Amino acid sequence: MSNVNASASAFRQLHHNATPLRLPNAWDAGSARLIEAQGAPAIATTSAGFAWALGYPDGRVLPVEEVVASVRRIARVLKVPLSVDVENGYADDPKQVAEHVMRLVDLGIAGINIEDGPDEASLLAAKIEAIKNAVAKAGADLFVNARTDVFLASLVEPARQPQEAIARGNVYAQAGADGVFVPALMNPSDIETIVAATRLPLNVMALPGLADAATLGQLGVRRLSAGSGITQVVLGRVKAMAQDFLANGRSGTLAEQPLPYAEMQRLFEVTGAE
Repeated sequence: MSNVNASASAFRQLHHNATPLRLPNAWDAGSARLIEAQGAPAIATTSAGFAWALGYPDGRVLPVEEVVASVRRIARVLKVPLSVDVENGYADDPKQVAEHVMRLVDLGIAGINIEDGPDEASLLAAKIEAIKNAVAKAGADLFVNARTDVFLASLVEPARQPQEAIARGNVYAQAGADGVFVPALMNPSDIETIVAATRLPLNVMALPGLADAATLGQLGVRRLSAGSGITQVVLGRVKAMAQDFLANGRSGTLAEQPLPYAEMQRLFEVTGAE
């Protein structure tokens, strides 16, 4: 497990810089390798993009076998640390969640995102404890980023959201989480309040209107994720081009800012033969 430990340790260190770790989330092996080639120090997946690429809706319905197979393909082509969004762990039973996660640890991942969503904080805490115990028993290491949907899903009324996020973050920290992810957290004063009240590195999600990375770093944010945003922009472009091509049959639109064939081929010259 030495390589896994080194990868997770390197990934952990990326959360302690003045400027947040920026993660333009990938959805398959091709997008992961392309993002890595642009200089990304780590790769994280988007559960929504992941599910869509595999023909499923987002929202805890992706079969675990599909997750494992896709992560295997992504891990094969990367040299930088990989963190996988496992949604709720694809089970309610903490032991089963830990078993699912260990299958990914065996593939060499450095971290995971695991969420509470509509579940009680105590359930996610139990899952985190089970994961950490399994990882330790295997002599491995894993950065566990605990996502709370307090803001994203409006789990409580707006006035209570910062304190609820803090409370949940502290529960997850006690359970062994290494980071806390609060998607839809936007307000600078709320960010400062949460940073001041939790010992875990804070992860926020890029949304229109959110401050830039440098400003977020000054507020104490240590990780900035694109979430499904890049996937949605790419798919939006696919939709528009397909509509135009079907309606008009023009070839010219296929030459508008394409990624050169040769460039993509070069990304996989070594990995494709393995």
